Amino acid sequence: MKNLVTGIILAGGKNSRMGVNKAFLKIDGIFLIDKILSVYRNIFSEIIMVTNDPLSYSASSDTMIVTDIYKGKGSLGGIYTGLFYSRHDYAFVAACDMPSLNENFIKYMIGQAGKHDIIVPEIPEGFQALHAIYSRRCLPAMKKMILSDTLKIAGLFKDMPTLKITGDEIHSFEKDSEMFRNINTPDDLKAYQK
Repeated sequence: MKNLVTGIILAGGKNSRMGVNKAFLKIDGIFLIDKILSVYRNIFSEIIMVTNDPLSYSASSDTMIVTDIYKGKGSLGGIYTGLFYSRHDYAFVAACDMPSLNENFIKYMIGQAGKHDIIVPEIPEGFQALHAIYSRRCLPAMKKMILSDTLKIAGLFKDMPTLKITGDEIHSFEKDSEMFRNINTPDDLKAYQK
């Protein structure tokens, strides 16, 4: 399993609400990006980080650092870039500001790959498109969306074979959806640290 799926980290955001690079926020004395990498290293043999600030990240031997193929196309552009460079047919994608990734849930999602091109959790707040698995078969549809400036990731879900993971399946791993939490603002950080 470890060799069949790539782990992609999106670290290309503008960080406008936080004011600093979220990847380098410290949580429990550990950089956020290092928390994510420690989970990824337990699961993936190939890790790709998509960032428009590659000099801020020291590439370790197990992480490929790439920049957006299509600049300024948001998260969809980042997913496209990561998939483009991926050696594997499937990739799990998460944002660099997610401190509570659940390793067992990610492995469960990977176990669903094969029959679908997208595996995405859906909670009452909506699709968790930045905690999802995408197949390289999505690349042509993504490119078409990017070139037409249709950048809402959920637009893919109606066009590609998509498995939605909901309710009880998610709750069997975690009751409060903490694993999908993002740290976008200083208030988010304070709330998380409490």
